[in-house]
Formats: sequence, C-alpha cells, structure tokens
Amino acid sequence: MHGEFLIPIVMFAGGFAMVFGIVYLRTRQNLAMIEKGMNPKQFANRPAPYRNLKWGLLLVGAGLGFFIAYLLDNFLLYKISHTDNWGNNGANLPVYFALVAIGGGLGLIQSYKMEKKETLDKETRQQE
Repeated sequence: MHGEFLIPIVMFAGGFAMVFGIVYLRTRQNLAMIEKGMNPKQFANRPAPYRNLKWGLLLVGAGLGFFIAYLLDNFLLYKISHTDNWGNNGANLPVYFALVAIGGGLGLIQSYKMEKKETLDKETRQQE
C-alpha cells in the first residue's frame, strides 16, 4: 500500500543495471582478448557445429520425459489415486517436471558423449 510507487522505479533500475552489466562485461572480455593478441570478432562469428545436435537431443529427451510421465500418470498412478475422470487433480504433476528434467539431462549427456567421441576421433586421425 505504501510502496507501490517503488515497483516501477526498481523495475527500470534493474533493467538498466542488467543492460549496463552485459555491455560492461562484454567490453571487458573484448579488451582482455585484445591484450592477449586475439581478435574478438573472430571468436564472435565462429560456428557452433553441435548446437543443433544438442538442442535436438535435449528436446527429444524432454519429449520422452513427457511421454513417460503421461504413461505413468494415466496407467500406473491413475489406478493408485483415482478421484475423478481427470485423474487426481494434479497430484502427480511433479512426476512430469522430474521426468522432463531427467529426459532433457540424458539428452544433454548423450550430446556430450557424441561430441567427445567425435573430438577424440579427430585427434586420433590427426596423429596418424
């Protein structure tokens, strides 16, 4: 009641601080790269070859997590705690979040393994 006027002030101050911090840190990073003799523009435009693989495996893992949670909720947990036609009114909602996180994490781990294997294969080919 007494502090409603502070909300817009804090929002604008926080937004300004965030933008200022991002620009400041980016400038410091570029200056540090220049001091070491590196070209900052060269690293800004470099391609990320495994970005699509990482996103694909993350989304596949999250989708599988949703699907497994749906199956658990409708066929296993539904019989345990049946209250109405829609199941148990969201009591099994944490199962969805947990399995999406687990599936996404497994997708990222698989992406890491594939990238590491490719990197090791390239190193062994260069040594031969």
